[in-house]
Amino acid sequence: MRFRDKVAIVTGGGRGIGKAIALALAQEGARVVILDKLESQLLDELVKEAKTAGGQMIARRVDIRNEADVDVAVKEVIKEFGKIDILVNNAGIEVRAPAEEMTTEQWDSVMDTNLKAAFLLSRAVGRNMIENRSGRIINISSMGGHAAIPLMVSYSVSKAGILQLTKSLAVEWGKYNINVNSISPGVTETPMLSQLRIQDPEAFKAREQRIPTKKVAQPEDIANAVLFLASPEADGISGEDIGVCGAIMAIHPGYV
Repeated sequence: MRFRDKVAIVTGGGRGIGKAIALALAQEGARVVILDKLESQLLDELVKEAKTAGGQMIARRVDIRNEADVDVAVKEVIKEFGKIDILVNNAGIEVRAPAEEMTTEQWDSVMDTNLKAAFLLSRAVGRNMIENRSGRIINISSMGGHAAIPLMVSYSVSKAGILQLTKSLAVEWGKYNINVNSISPGVTETPMLSQLRIQDPEAFKAREQRIPTKKVAQPEDIANAVLFLASPEADGISGEDIGVCGAIMAIHPGYV
């Protein structure tokens, strides 16, 4: 129970990587608050799953792109639990389209969900962490933030922004004993990837073969990285990014 008496917020925690992160934190003793746009019934099922496993979790439907909604949600968490120790900015979406055909609405939707929301949550939660002189913020970026992904310009730009947001907040808030880091998942077993496997098995196989370790990451792999960065063992780490990608970001493109 590494995080007994700790309070954690996880955005987009209703499924995929976010769900694995939320459950892992709850199982390690944290009181977890999920902020997600999923239907209440689905969130209730997740809360029940966490409680069955012995964890403490509540879930709230919140539009994390909306400043007022974020501020209200954070204030409610502080009122109920007295503090926030861990923030995981996980929520994210993608839009696939050629850059010349991408609409402004599509661009704004991705940037608002992936980058703006992370800033809004960090700002709101950061104020409490500054007051308490303690905190951990963990942002979920992507290998797409390190290198361009064809037909996903808004996604790649938003995830690159997450990397810089991480560094900037780490520098500004280090004096308050707040550690800010990011994690960049590679090819990860999510509902989105499962759909690709079914729709285009050849494309999936080609992507899998490019991974030096030949292993597709599981959501729990990213969750384990979050547990480490949130733990005392990571006290000396801030402003850094951890790739959970099977070394795909390390290989020279000429040898792919």
